[in-house]
Amino acid sequence: MRGNAEEFSTLPDLLREGLAVVFVGINPSLYSVERGHYFARPTNRFWPAFSRSALSLAARHALGLDNLAPQHDRALLALGFGFTDLAKRPSARAQQLGPQELAAGAAQLAEKLEEFQPRIACFHGLTAYRPMHRRLDPEGPAPRLGAQSPRLCATRLFVVPNPSPANAHFTPADQTRWYDELAQAIAG
Repeated sequence: MRGNAEEFSTLPDLLREGLAVVFVGINPSLYSVERGHYFARPTNRFWPAFSRSALSLAARHALGLDNLAPQHDRALLALGFGFTDLAKRPSARAQQLGPQELAAGAAQLAEKLEEFQPRIACFHGLTAYRPMHRRLDPEGPAPRLGAQSPRLCATRLFVVPNPSPANAHFTPADQTRWYDELAQAIAG
């Protein structure tokens, strides 16, 4: 981190209009920021699970690849997939972010989603989604994995398990199945 609390090195948002999906993490890891790519840690399950899913099939074909990796994050922008985070401050663990920082991140994320209006914002984990839920539908039903009832303008909201290896509740196969469900939500 450099300068004051508002100035730090982070991953750039990979956003543009016309995206099918924007993947939303909690915040960038220090490791990912050092490498300059989303989900860069080799043990993170995002890239292997996404690569095995129906969701990535067209992108893999377009890039001529069987498996996608962190270095493909920017190329996916032209193929309908974007990346951002709830909070942009990198940390070793997401638990290092306070509730106020997550709430402020939800407000900033809402502005980005309103500007770019992807078809679906896919939140990685309930921890990433809860601050947005509190912003959009605080009296609504508790959030759960899958499609959410509130929308943000034209953007549908969807939650998949967090692909971090620390999330031992879900296997890599579970993660892949959730990306397959997301593919069905896009098609529907």
